[in-house]
Amino acid sequence: MYRRILVPVENGPADETILTHVARLAKLCGAEVVVIHVADGWVARNIEQLNLRESEEMKEDRAYLERVVAGLRGGGVKAEAVLAAGDPAKEIGAAAEREGCDLIALATHGHRLLGDVVRGSTATALRHLTKIPVLMVRAEKL
Repeated sequence: MYRRILVPVENGPADETILTHVARLAKLCGAEVVVIHVADGWVARNIEQLNLRESEEMKEDRAYLERVVAGLRGGGVKAEAVLAAGDPAKEIGAAAEREGCDLIALATHGHRLLGDVVRGSTATALRHLTKIPVLMVRAEKL
C-alpha cells in the first residue's frame, strides 16, 4: 500500500501520537519512514541566501530528528531524517515529492495551539501544494 511515509514533527507532545501511529502503519505495509522537521526561524529562512551557519535551534532540531529516527529503527522501522528550512507547508510538500513519499502523516488536535507543522492551516495548504495523500491523526497528548 504505502512505500515511503513522510512524517512532519515539531519537537512537541503531538509527535509521540503520530510517530506511534506511523510506526504501526509502516510495519503493516513494509514502508520506510522519512521524518521531517522544518526549521522556520530567521536563520533557517535565510540560511541559503545569506550563506549563514546553522543556528543553535537548528542544531537542536537535527539532534531531535536523530533521536526520533533511532527510536523508530530500534522498533524495527526503516527510517531516515530530513531537516528542512523555510515555510513548513511548502517544505513538507517539496520534501514529500523529492523523497518519493506516497503518504504524508501528521498530528493535529483540531485547534491552533501547536506549532506550524500541525496547524490546520499547514494541513490545508499541503492539500493544495501536493497530490500526495495527507493523513491527519488527532494528537492524544498535548
